[in-house]
Amino acid sequence: MPNVEFAAASDGPPPQDAWHAEFQRLVPLWESLRDTSKVIIPISISRVNQFDAARLDVEMSAMLKEQLVKVFSLMKPGLLFQYEPELDAFLEFLIWRFSIWVDKPTPGNALMNLRYRDERAAPITGKEVRTGLEGPGLSVSQKIFYCISFVGGQYIWSRLQSFSAFRRWGASEQRPLARRTWSLVQNAEGLYRAASFFNLLLFLYGGRYKTIVDRILKARLVYESPNMNRAVSFEYMNRQLVWNEFSEMLLLLLPLLNSSSVKKFLLPFSKDNSAGFSGDEADCPICRSSPSIPFVAVPCQHRYCYYCLRTRCSATSSYRCPRCNEVVVAIQRQGSV
Repeated sequence: MPNVEFAAASDGPPPQDAWHAEFQRLVPLWESLRDTSKVIIPISISRVNQFDAARLDVEMSAMLKEQLVKVFSLMKPGLLFQYEPELDAFLEFLIWRFSIWVDKPTPGNALMNLRYRDERAAPITGKEVRTGLEGPGLSVSQKIFYCISFVGGQYIWSRLQSFSAFRRWGASEQRPLARRTWSLVQNAEGLYRAASFFNLLLFLYGGRYKTIVDRILKARLVYESPNMNRAVSFEYMNRQLVWNEFSEMLLLLLPLLNSSSVKKFLLPFSKDNSAGFSGDEADCPICRSSPSIPFVAVPCQHRYCYYCLRTRCSATSSYRCPRCNEVVVAIQRQGSV
């Protein structure tokens, strides 16, 4: 006890402004905890949703095009084929006019709960930021540039490619100006594809701008409602994926199967071997007509046309008679020994 009293006496009382210094040190921490509006809320938009929205927009345009083609089905064949770029541009313009121009999401974006936001005017901090998804839509200049780049750009590029291919600008017998123009078009296309690939890598890393135009315009896809789920059923998507894979497997395997071999393999297991053929015994079981040069199969002695039986035996080493399923080992003229 004496030692404790001596230590306390040697330390002495704290300075009078100690509480004030401690208060000044803790005030910034308290202010940062109280004012949460200065904290930047990070948001992450699903990349799958953005890719699905673009795919759905393409499917919607294809459905509209199919319905429009059916309207002109009774007109001159091939009439719409020469105006196909104009038709595609018109449909894309309609989608843009009734979605982006009126501050509404495209059909694909609406199904994926997405909308375009002007990233340059989006608030980062402040009292109005609650979920990080707040922000105005695209401005008028952004909407016009979006229409010019997507609708007009795709139309001009498709027309330029078709015109250059029709005029054969890349042929060796063309003038130097045409060949240089063709080379310039090819280089521009390669440069655009490389830039698109680089932008895709940036999008997969950051998830902000899916296309080059979106990156130039600073138009970012964000969730329209923070509490809304995807409007597309996963059950339908899974069923569609399974059916596509199954159909591709059938398209790969069916050409490799020999229908006649499968039929011959299954025929012995049938209850009636002769049920696979019905007709007159005097007719050829291959061409179903009266034999012009009658020959018989050995050993079953069924009657055939010479050319029918010869071609089948030449094509298959173990040809079986359609009437009795016996292997034909030889052929002979009818009535000869």
